[in-house]
Amino acid sequence: VQLQASGGGLVQAGGSLRLSCAASGRTFSSYVVGWFRQAPGKEREFVAAISWRGGTTYYADSANNRFTVSRDNTKNTAYLSMNSLKPEDTAVYYCAARRGGVVSTSMSEYDSWGQGTQVTVSS
Repeated sequence: VQLQASGGGLVQAGGSLRLSCAASGRTFSSYVVGWFRQAPGKEREFVAAISWRGGTTYYADSANNRFTVSRDNTKNTAYLSMNSLKPEDTAVYYCAARRGGVVSTSMSEYDSWGQGTQVTVSS
């Protein structure tokens, strides 16, 4: 599956953004989707993941209670809604997919990656 992330931009602290991850292919509903981010000078880190039917979600502590991961398999799209954004959320955000299995926080578990979308939060 090929992925394309979009929706990033510049937002003030406390603001909101919704990222989208559009997938090609007919089997998107068979894939777990994860969101990761990479800030300048830092390693890529897990943000959130959602199971193939959307029944299970998992969040990094930094995202819990502020971010919501969701998906619409009829549109082959996953979303990451981000609220109460902080300057430390500034990063390139990537979506990734793994065929089958369970949600995972490990980058190595994901087979396909989107190109990333920049999120910048100003103070």
